[in-house]
Amino acid sequence: MTKIALISGANKGIGFEIARGLHAAGVTVLIGSRSAERGAAAVAAVLADSGPAAGLGVVAGSGMAVPSGGIDTVPGVAEVRTLALDVTDPASIAAAVAEIEARYGVLDILVNNAGVLVVDGSGAPSETTVETMRTVYETNVFGVVAMTNAMLPLLRAAPAARIVNVSSDLGSLTWALDPAHPYWQARLLAYSSSKTALNMVTANYAKELWDTPIKVNAANPGYCATDLNAHSGWRTPEQGAQIAIRLALLDADGPTGAFLEDAGTLPW
Repeated sequence: MTKIALISGANKGIGFEIARGLHAAGVTVLIGSRSAERGAAAVAAVLADSGPAAGLGVVAGSGMAVPSGGIDTVPGVAEVRTLALDVTDPASIAAAVAEIEARYGVLDILVNNAGVLVVDGSGAPSETTVETMRTVYETNVFGVVAMTNAMLPLLRAAPAARIVNVSSDLGSLTWALDPAHPYWQARLLAYSSSKTALNMVTANYAKELWDTPIKVNAANPGYCATDLNAHSGWRTPEQGAQIAIRLALLDADGPTGAFLEDAGTLPW
């Protein structure tokens, strides 16, 4: 049986590229998406790399044409399917857990990628409303905790699971408080602080699971051109996905409780 990976917010952007990269590495990927239509389109796009029958979707390596919304389990074959998932909705998370448990019984990789960016005015603290803070934290922080707690029994059932939280270097307190660093000028209170909180969430799960085979890390994709920033980033989503893919596939001697980017470890 191949490894099983669930990526939240994976129907586009960095999440989609993480799904595509893991599937190319032979991992069965579950594309978490709030929209069934966008999820099915993402499945079709991933499967387009797997064979000539891209219009129907193909079970990678099998030659079996199937509907693009998902495929039946084929032992030893890396699959790709969409999974209805809203990380702010407990019922949606519970349904996802039930489906994964019924179909696979385990979860080897959880990538908490879903995220939102909301800015009031200039993003300065004095212009940021409590409602905006709640909206951003609901997905970027509370959603990660809800997802991780719900999926932990399935992760514990895997031989050596990996949890990857997609963070941001904007969450670095070290850089935020360094007058010589460009982020001294950053004015994105809700988003930046949510990623700082996510880093602490990552550290605490890593500590709880320290004596288990499960590794928990935070990944910084860098400033990528996505819908989140109106495609203003200078990195591609594919480039941004590489660190999360690497952490999802870590060997037993890899790190846990770390904040990492392509170039190495970042300051908290």
